[in-house]
Amino acid sequence: MPATHEVTNQVPPLAGHDVADDPALLAGLERAGAGWAAEELHELGRLAGSEQVQEWGRLVNENEPVLRTHDRYGHRIDEVEFHPYWHELMTVAVSHGMHGTPWRDPREGAHAARAAKFYVWSQAEAGHSCPISMTYAAIPALRANPDLAARYEPLLAATEYDFGLREPTGKRGLIAGMSMTEKQGGSDVRVNTTTATPSADGSYTLVGHKWFTSAPMSDMFLTLAQAPGGLSCFLLPRVLPDGSRNAIRLQRLKDKLGNRSNASSEIEYDNAVGWLVGEEGRGVRTIIEMVNNTRLDCTLGSASGMRLGAVRAVHHATHRRAFGKALVDQPLMANVLADLVLEAEAATTVAMRLAAAGDRPGDAQEQAFRRLGLAVSKYWVCKRAPVHAAEALECFGGNGYVEESGMPRLYREAPLSSIWEGSGNVAALDALRAMGRQPESVAAFFAEVGQAAGGDARLDDAVDRLRKELTDLDGIEYRARRLVEAMALVLQGSLLVRHGHPAVADAFCASRFGGDWGIAFGTLPAGVDTGAIIERAAAR
Repeated sequence: MPATHEVTNQVPPLAGHDVADDPALLAGLERAGAGWAAEELHELGRLAGSEQVQEWGRLVNENEPVLRTHDRYGHRIDEVEFHPYWHELMTVAVSHGMHGTPWRDPREGAHAARAAKFYVWSQAEAGHSCPISMTYAAIPALRANPDLAARYEPLLAATEYDFGLREPTGKRGLIAGMSMTEKQGGSDVRVNTTTATPSADGSYTLVGHKWFTSAPMSDMFLTLAQAPGGLSCFLLPRVLPDGSRNAIRLQRLKDKLGNRSNASSEIEYDNAVGWLVGEEGRGVRTIIEMVNNTRLDCTLGSASGMRLGAVRAVHHATHRRAFGKALVDQPLMANVLADLVLEAEAATTVAMRLAAAGDRPGDAQEQAFRRLGLAVSKYWVCKRAPVHAAEALECFGGNGYVEESGMPRLYREAPLSSIWEGSGNVAALDALRAMGRQPESVAAFFAEVGQAAGGDARLDDAVDRLRKELTDLDGIEYRARRLVEAMALVLQGSLLVRHGHPAVADAFCASRFGGDWGIAFGTLPAGVDTGAIIERAAAR
């Protein structure tokens, strides 16, 4: 067959680069006192950017988990079967300590280093980061029961991934999950109907239905149930100390929009056995420690996805030509790309600042700032991810709409973090709750923002407007989204003015505070140094 045409103007694969070559991330790592982790981070970044690992990510999403409720003989087994590359991804994450190292080795910058690794490796494949995140978040919550923590924490923090249902203390490492949501309540966990009945040996028997249990192959779960003393937190292992399977029945796997590589399930507790974590009646207070840490990872995950989208869009535009020159040199495309990079850098910078606060548990002001800053940033950064992914995809034109580009997977994944651990309204209202119950968090927030005072007049004006907004309590719940959005932008702007590249800080303040910005991406004002901004997302 004769050749009909020569293939030209197609973009080379984005592979063989260092995902950790990210100036905003590396600067945040240094500020957090975690520069000692840079070498490992670059090692991980090169692996994440390799062709081999990109293929792992593709295959685990195209070959989704399969639920096996029974074996061939009819015995109930409740197991989930994964593609082999899922286990490879998990092995890398666990061996690099993304699931628990800071709790085992709490040196300076340990949580920030772990956050940076989580951010980089999530760009290889986002779905498996869910059980990694939940394991990280479970450890401090489990400490509400010192006996359980002493037994399981060393294994939860171990750097060996040991897949398979076996008695937990006989394994080399453990993965933990969380099971809170019920079909009648959703985010309103206080209406949970699962019951927990105390037994003579100190354990409890749980009966109930959980609507969403992510990563059901985990070795153990923290869950909420109604005990005699009220809603309480419990630890349920999949395999009991005597080696028998706990009565946790996997009813079905959810058919989700994205996050396809990760199993999310509907389960029944059929007289399952669990142990109390914390006090009866204080389940929400106990498990909120886990929720807050997973909210940090929601913010990190969204920032990671935005960075991936921006880098892919810049790579495509650099190598694709239209109307006589490279797309990246077309003024309107440059506006779009620079705006995408701005959003990604702002998200990365604030996520790393919040991660660094986790390294200062004894600093009351830092913890007050983290409480409010995390609720605010979880709302805004995660809310921005889907529209950012859509715009990055559109930079590819029709090529971006094709699965082979990888952009549809990024787009489908983007809404998850805004929903996980409380959707947008829950996060916004949680920020109001933090301000009402912990007024010191407001002072800590403005102390943080105030460190940029005088650095940019547009930011200073935005801070003044925000202070006035916070004095008006009339209809504050109705206005919660606008108020929390303003807080998030001010926090991002203050960090960029203090620490960001001058072109990035100027463009952010001009567009986000100066009023010279449209609703869509690509509406930055004239005078922005788009070239300097875009260069920061060039893959190397």
